[in-house]
Amino acid sequence: MSAGGARGRRKAHHEEHTNHERWMVTYADMLTLLLVLFIVLYAISQVNTTKFAELKSSLSSAFGNGQSPILNGGKGPIDGTTQSVDDNIVDSKLSITQQKAPSQPLKVASNADADAALRELDEFKKIERAIKASLAARGLAGAAEFTIDERGLVVTLVTDELVFAGNSAVLERQGAVILDAVVPALVRIDNQIQVDGHTNQQNVSTAPYPSGWELSSARASSVVRYLISYGHLAAHRLSAAGYSDQRPLVPPSDPRSVTRNRRVDIVVLSKLPASARASLAALGAAPGSGG
Repeated sequence: MSAGGARGRRKAHHEEHTNHERWMVTYADMLTLLLVLFIVLYAISQVNTTKFAELKSSLSSAFGNGQSPILNGGKGPIDGTTQSVDDNIVDSKLSITQQKAPSQPLKVASNADADAALRELDEFKKIERAIKASLAARGLAGAAEFTIDERGLVVTLVTDELVFAGNSAVLERQGAVILDAVVPALVRIDNQIQVDGHTNQQNVSTAPYPSGWELSSARASSVVRYLISYGHLAAHRLSAAGYSDQRPLVPPSDPRSVTRNRRVDIVVLSKLPASARASLAALGAAPGSGG
């Protein structure tokens, strides 16, 4: 090998050195990525109000069925105004106008749920009137009480000694007569029916039953069996539940609790969706709603 070639290779070797400025490439890449990130964040934070308005209109037309738009709830940054969370919750619920004076009837907001609640309330009142007339024809006017809550129409039979004897789940003869008066109105409908048994809060023995839970459940079951066997109601429509002394009508300190809390409730269950049942309960509790 020539001496000139060796000198050339040594010269090339001496020209190699470490690139101390490489960090600038990485730094520039990082800045570029950060810039892209901020641009993306800024872009997704901007709401296209025109497209939102179109979406709102489309959904309202699809689900509102010609009624008030379903997205007319709270206001917010999209339309340049603000509203508290509580106001949004109130606006989005079914609104029942507060009474301004005892003489004014309860007003219900015009929407599908409220209309359905009004229709079902009317049906429950028809059932109530039919049962009252049937009881009166048998000389048993006042043997049942009626309320409407979120579950539906509640027909309360105060058991005392009229329906069941003490610590017994055997239906008394007069109790059967009361149920015979209730049955015709129940046969004409197809609602599910739940029978609830209740005991009072007296600290006494429930023998032969271990506790009020078994006694109240047995009484509810006894009523269900009678409705199936003698009332000819379809078994699949009926259910029984026992609540012992846990759901009193009046406080234990009230002298009436001994008799009034010892009862059986026949509940004609509502067919409404959950969103409308609060409206039904409010309508049923309104003054002047009694049948």
